[in-house]
Amino acid sequence: MTDVARLAGVSHMTVSRVLNGHPTVREQTRLRVQAAIAQLGYRPNRAARALVTGRSQMIGVIAQSTSLYGPASLLTEVERIAAQDGLAVSVSCVPRPDQHSISEAVDRLLAHRVAGIIVIAPIEVADVALYRLPTDVPLVTIDGDIQRSAAVVTIDQVSAAREATRHLLDAGHRTVWHVAGPPDRFGSAARQKGWQEALVAAGADVPPPLPAGWSAASGYECAELLARMPEATAIFAANDHVALGVLRALQEHGRRVPEDVSVIGFDDVPEAAYFMPPLTTVRPHFDAVARASFELLGAQPGSGDGGVRQRTVVPTLISRASVAAPPS
Repeated sequence: MTDVARLAGVSHMTVSRVLNGHPTVREQTRLRVQAAIAQLGYRPNRAARALVTGRSQMIGVIAQSTSLYGPASLLTEVERIAAQDGLAVSVSCVPRPDQHSISEAVDRLLAHRVAGIIVIAPIEVADVALYRLPTDVPLVTIDGDIQRSAAVVTIDQVSAAREATRHLLDAGHRTVWHVAGPPDRFGSAARQKGWQEALVAAGADVPPPLPAGWSAASGYECAELLARMPEATAIFAANDHVALGVLRALQEHGRRVPEDVSVIGFDDVPEAAYFMPPLTTVRPHFDAVARASFELLGAQPGSGDGGVRQRTVVPTLISRASVAAPPS
């Protein structure tokens, strides 16, 4: 920083203000300091800053080891927003979000003096594991239990599932079948709840949900049964990969989509617009979820806060070609 200050013809304090985005620095001075930084190839010494402040410029993330689109997209968005904010990210993946694994992950992150921790593990045992953790570091869970988590960002999957189900009912279908996700996932339970609420509110029959997983294979297996049922003219799938398996099973049994059966998914994976037919689905807005997580981290004092804070992100129904009126 002394070398930068000397080259730019400013004080050491002015360089510090530029690095920290202080609003009182004149634009001409800021540009001169940035030019000196670029010329010298200067990088802030994060280790030294951590010794001074007691916290690094690093955010810790605990995530379950998975290739599922939702958690992977959330992690990508967290890293992108951290980079925009000048923060580094240290990711600690756990094979299974149990008490022991999460406690170890937290210890690893605290050893790096992280400024805060974001937990991406929307599963019940993860929230139980977090319940007794220290509160001296800001912590936010994504899609956790709002009754247990001090700070949580949720995707309103109940209202999104209601809207998706109503969309199928409004197209003229008498009822909607649901190929559900894993029972231990908060998101799966929320989507099933919204589906059921929409059917009850419309006075429609509520068929038994078909338990699947998050994979195309599990959706295919469930749809093998639905494809043989002429009365099954509308299906709400737990996610887009499940919907992909559903589409395959329907096609193999000669059930056309959307002429014979309408299908809606969830997540709006990049390939959804290229399914055959293009899939109507729900877009959760993972970028907004990640941004809200950083805002909640910033709102927490370092000593922790017992008050419950919650941010809710409302998804959007993306209408494509997989929904139509039922066959007459």
